[in-house]
Amino acid sequence: MISRGFVDDRIGMKYGAGGRAMRALIEHVCLAGLGDTPVDGIGLSAMDDGAAIRVGDRWLVITTDSHVVHPIFFPGGDIGRLAVSGTVNDLAMMGATEVTALTCAIVVEEGFARTDLERIYASIRQACEEAHAPIVTGDTKVMGRGELDGIILNTAGVALCDRVVTDAGLRPGDVVIVTGSVGDHGMAVMAARHGLALEGDLRSDVAPINGLVRAALDAAGGGIVAMKDPTRGGLSSALHEMAAKGRVGILLNELMVPVREAVRGATDLLGIDPLVVANEGKAVIGVRPDRADAVLAALRAHPLGRDAVIVGRCIEQHAGAVILDTGLGRRMLAEPEGEPLPRIC
Repeated sequence: MISRGFVDDRIGMKYGAGGRAMRALIEHVCLAGLGDTPVDGIGLSAMDDGAAIRVGDRWLVITTDSHVVHPIFFPGGDIGRLAVSGTVNDLAMMGATEVTALTCAIVVEEGFARTDLERIYASIRQACEEAHAPIVTGDTKVMGRGELDGIILNTAGVALCDRVVTDAGLRPGDVVIVTGSVGDHGMAVMAARHGLALEGDLRSDVAPINGLVRAALDAAGGGIVAMKDPTRGGLSSALHEMAAKGRVGILLNELMVPVREAVRGATDLLGIDPLVVANEGKAVIGVRPDRADAVLAALRAHPLGRDAVIVGRCIEQHAGAVILDTGLGRRMLAEPEGEPLPRIC
């Protein structure tokens, strides 16, 4: 396993915000002494979006996630839609796009408004319908006033698939596709949290994208070799992790990365790189070059993939690094220590 650095004696917010700090915490604290990779499977040590265990001639994919977004309601979604989408998308990133079942556990603070809770569950139901993903079991806890900041949701998901796609399959020559504009979710949450009166329509992209990924897999004919959702730490963190695990360099064309005008204006104003801002309805897909056109066409034919574009390619040099081509020159893209805005998912 690649060393990600050291962990401070006290856990700060950066350790939950993606990037190097979070992976260091997982590697040096959370993985110690826990289960090894299952026989004929993908386990915790792989640090992928989930685990995969061979069941007969198929794969059982399992994932879990906890959600602590603040504010719980934001333009484009809320914590309920986020919880379902995040878990469904983690399954999809491993090739499991037909969700067998989800779980949903809730921890709520005493005094939480019933109307807000009902609104959250309405969003949960809507997202489940979009993803064709049933919730089959759950749990509810209430904590005292002041012991919790409103509400926490935990969701887990299971699905069966014929072929697992990891985040470690890139090889030199592969192309990298992003399924749409980056930075939408993080900037929408930031604007809502801080009451920023920014121009443009900042809205989260939060959505279950298992249908989009299924279309891409069907068109690829086995040509999709790696996938990652660019959530905490944004596109930069996802690419760095994929490059390190695949032992390739990734040459990223900055001019090709889609960024909405409202997001570009907001990030320029605040001095934030949109490449490190979280997304909740996008995927980074590594594709063999001879299947790239077919995958791109399938993505663009889907409502959630109309802005899909090839943003880079894999090279032998600079293994584990991301090289940013700005159009005026090239430089190493630094991996973020953490997402610039904690508690966004």
